[in-house]
Amino acid sequence: MPRLPGISQKQAEKALKKMGFEVIRQGKHVTMSDGVRMIQLPRHNPINSFTMGKIAQDAGLTPEAFRKLL
Repeated sequence: MPRLPGISQKQAEKALKKMGFEVIRQGKHVTMSDGVRMIQLPRHNPINSFTMGKIAQDAGLTPEAFRKLL
């Protein structure tokens, strides 16, 4: 799994908003959707690198493309 180390939950949320995702609900996790996909971000700072790699993959991005959104 690709790694994206050192990314906080707020940074990941901003990057996904640039891609068209919107916050649907918040609790222990932040749930975001773009109308087609749903993604859950944990409220950890920083988010585990393997977890962030999987979140980027679920959003339809490569790690390099996700880094460009940061």
